[in-house]
Amino acid sequence: MSSHSYKKIELVGSSTESSDKAVENALAHASKSIRNMDWFEVVETRGHIADGKVAHWQVVIKVGFRLED
Repeated sequence: MSSHSYKKIELVGSSTESSDKAVENALAHASKSIRNMDWFEVVETRGHIADGKVAHWQVVIKVGFRLED
């Protein structure tokens, strides 16, 4: 097993569908400019309520990506 160094960044994803989709949206957008993403952790989940229902999800995640040699 080789050793790696990682950088960790914080992202906020949003979705009207679900918290999972909010995470997927954040990762999809970040993958356009960040290489070697390996893991994420959910730090915070919140939402907007309209007419007594969840109208919008917002999820804060930390993403770890491997630094290149």
